[in-house]
Amino acid sequence: MRHLPDIDQFAGLAEEAFNDLPPGFRNMCGNLSIRVADFADRETLDHFGMTDPYQLSGLYHGVDLTQKSVGDPVAFPDQVWLYRKPILAEWADRGDVSLKFLIAHVLVHEIGHHFGLSDADMHAIEDAAES
Repeated sequence: MRHLPDIDQFAGLAEEAFNDLPPGFRNMCGNLSIRVADFADRETLDHFGMTDPYQLSGLYHGVDLTQKSVGDPVAFPDQVWLYRKPILAEWADRGDVSLKFLIAHVLVHEIGHHFGLSDADMHAIEDAAES
């Protein structure tokens, strides 16, 4: 049986995965905060019409880039939430990738959707992180 990381170990893997992403992509993220919880809270799940907390593995929480302005008041940093138990469940089900790879995949997709990147763009970023 594989060792399942606790929240702190998982957060460490997330930080490593983020640091392994291409510098240009990381720089676009600005003051991004990566947060880890076992599951999304009920309010978040309800917002997306989800009843099963395993359906959501990550979420970008912040002001959409199309809505930001230089005249906006200073806000809290944007956040990516990683939901540990759904990611661990997918990792166990797949069995063909490292946990760090899967965490990076969720990070890239959550951040990428925020930036309006295509799936092809996000795959290119993931490929660059692997090399």
